[in-house]
Amino acid sequence: MELFLIDAIGPFFRGYRRKRINWSKIPFPHLEAAAPDERALMRDELRRFADGAAAQGYNAVTLDDLAHLAPHPLHEPEVADRIARLREEFIGHFDLLRGGCGMKIFLTSDVLPVTPAIERALGDDRDALDEYYRQLVAGILDDFPQLSGLVLRLGECDGHDVRDPLRSRLHLRDHRHANRLLRLLLPEFERRGRELILRTWTVGAYPIGDLIWHRDTLARTLDGLDSPRLVVSMKHGESDFFRYLPLNSAFRRVSQRKLIEFQARREYEGAGEFPSFIGWDCERFAEQLAGVEHMAGISVWCQTGGWHRFRRRAFLENDGSDIWIRLNTRAATAVFRDGLPADAAVAGIVGESRAAAACELLRLTEKVILDLYYIDEFARQKWFFRRVRVPPLVHVFWDSLFINAGVRTVMRRFVSRPAEAIRTGEEAMECFEKIIALARESGLPEDDLLHFRDFCQLLLLARSYYLLPDGERLLDRLREAKRDYKRRWPSESRRRYRIRISEKPLPAGPAALAIATRLLLRARRGYRLLDHLLLLHFAPFAYRVFRRRAPKALPKFLRKSAMGVDVLFK
Repeated sequence: MELFLIDAIGPFFRGYRRKRINWSKIPFPHLEAAAPDERALMRDELRRFADGAAAQGYNAVTLDDLAHLAPHPLHEPEVADRIARLREEFIGHFDLLRGGCGMKIFLTSDVLPVTPAIERALGDDRDALDEYYRQLVAGILDDFPQLSGLVLRLGECDGHDVRDPLRSRLHLRDHRHANRLLRLLLPEFERRGRELILRTWTVGAYPIGDLIWHRDTLARTLDGLDSPRLVVSMKHGESDFFRYLPLNSAFRRVSQRKLIEFQARREYEGAGEFPSFIGWDCERFAEQLAGVEHMAGISVWCQTGGWHRFRRRAFLENDGSDIWIRLNTRAATAVFRDGLPADAAVAGIVGESRAAAACELLRLTEKVILDLYYIDEFARQKWFFRRVRVPPLVHVFWDSLFINAGVRTVMRRFVSRPAEAIRTGEEAMECFEKIIALARESGLPEDDLLHFRDFCQLLLLARSYYLLPDGERLLDRLREAKRDYKRRWPSESRRRYRIRISEKPLPAGPAALAIATRLLLRARRGYRLLDHLLLLHFAPFAYRVFRRRAPKALPKFLRKSAMGVDVLFK
């Protein structure tokens, strides 16, 4: 392995005051509005970040993004002016990272970025849009010799909250078009000796939406693409960065050079607010990847990912509160770069004298996450809906805990041993007395563990609501527990989960819901005849009719967060 890649967007969130932050890419309007002295501090933090990452063994960074740095004749005059100003600023960032810190630089890009003027001029003409994107790519590679290449994301675009004329939209809809576009782009990288890193991450939209797990879609997308300049980057599982997912079997099938992706600031597990160690996952996956050819390295996301209020920035917290993230970033390079056990990474961060206590703490918090944060029986099941694998965690999402009839129905449908699940959660909760003591012994942030404990108390109470036959009687206790949690962890701290309690009943009864789950969900990767007839072709039409007639029937969280639930029906 020669490439150890980490995202470097943290400095550009300095002073960002939004209550809930979209961590998917640099907030360019915030960057552009910053005063000169604030931008200078961002630059200083970028150097600090690069020095910290390099000290842990990383040799390359990703930065956002092609859309804000690549000019085109069709751009609006005001957009062209913005791009010109950002290009001048980013030349300095690139020189700092490449020349001053010795880091390779990869620029990210959704496929593809547009503006209103581009959309008016090119519409939905695929060939014209492909050529427009090729011009952007060729231009950015020519204009910035500091770049080692680009990281292309095919199956996701900007969320609903992005208010910027420079924004991305989903462009590729099937493997044929994806293959054709890659064949168009790869010569640009080959001629210039740069790398095209292709991310297989998708969110289920269009036939290309199963790229991350469907072997035929992936094989056909990559068919004939044997360029030495192509690198395929895949998340370690067949869904997002969750626990309980086995290693994506595509690592053994894809013949091209490959990166395995990890998330050090786990967006679904507190985003660095409490320990969520990835070290032993890294060990397990490294062992499973032994003998797999053409592994080019790792890609670690230490800041990127999620819509939430948690604000800790990797390598940049003066009070050391980014410790849980730094433990993860180092664990990844210790295992994959240095061939060391994950425990060695812990010792390197906290010191040899405190390493044993710290490792024991991390083992116990790992147990809490596996046994209480997740519901084991549900998390171990494999279910697919249309083109996505159902996440093993559905009651906690980003910074929200959902306590409502819908989650309760799902859990009661798929958890057949409720008493065992509750007992397992209670046993995990008992670990906290030892965890708090170990925090004091190891010098790790005790306050973070107290917050984790208080949130887990809510999780355990919510589990009883989900699984007990008379769980509704717990709603008053849950509301009181929510009030206690909010008093102990005020919103000003920016570290509190949102507890979303609703008594609103579902419109359908248990029998109807049981039938619906049998129709909508499948336990195998391959599509059933029913999926082809009903879910892949008819469901999008039915969903559009439903949304027109009842535009607010779905909760706001599903309609407005990220790309919205609509994307599942494209």
